[in-house]
Amino acid sequence: MEWPLLASLDDEERRQLLATTRRRTFARGEVLVHEGDPSDSLHLVAAGRLAVRVSTADGDTVTLNVLGRGDYFGELSLLDGHQPVRSATVVALEPAETLSLSAAAFDELRRRHRGADQLLLTLMARRVEDLSARLLEALYDGLDRRVFRRLAELAAIYGGDAGDGPATIPLTQEHLADLVGGTRPSVNQVLQRLAGEGVVELGRGRITVLDRGWLTRKSH
Repeated sequence: MEWPLLASLDDEERRQLLATTRRRTFARGEVLVHEGDPSDSLHLVAAGRLAVRVSTADGDTVTLNVLGRGDYFGELSLLDGHQPVRSATVVALEPAETLSLSAAAFDELRRRHRGADQLLLTLMARRVEDLSARLLEALYDGLDRRVFRRLAELAAIYGGDAGDGPATIPLTQEHLADLVGGTRPSVNQVLQRLAGEGVVELGRGRITVLDRGWLTRKSH
């Protein structure tokens, strides 16, 4: 597959990097990495969907993000002289596959290819942009718009290249509430309104987006 985040590398550098990765497969429900464990590798998501979960101060577990094909996690492990721990637990929501790049392999690649440094800058810049966008969203966007945006993003992850066609998201309303930073009852109210307008269809443990274009327009 094409990896947009590897665009800063030339063809040879991209080939060398992918050649040093290790293909790993995971069953549904299997934990890829545990929160608090030493972080020593970057993972490129090649197939499947993954949930990023963290523990709260009161002992609960919340879902922060859902990753799909072409996403990545663990970029901090590639920094020189940095010995981070995993900031979240990553769980396979379905059979999944990643390409794992160890910090040692990346260091060797950097010695031979200058473009690898640019890749690291790209990874970090994208993460900062994402975190900044989430912070602004949490501070200034209302719940409705946050729900619209997450549903549009999830529809893109689960609907793939279907354009504006229906996309079934196999997540509970509780998981969606975690993703938008709201309570389940308040998110349910938004979903019920969307269902009444024919934008989504609600089912047990799933949400089917019927009008992806509407959500995209309303999320901006």
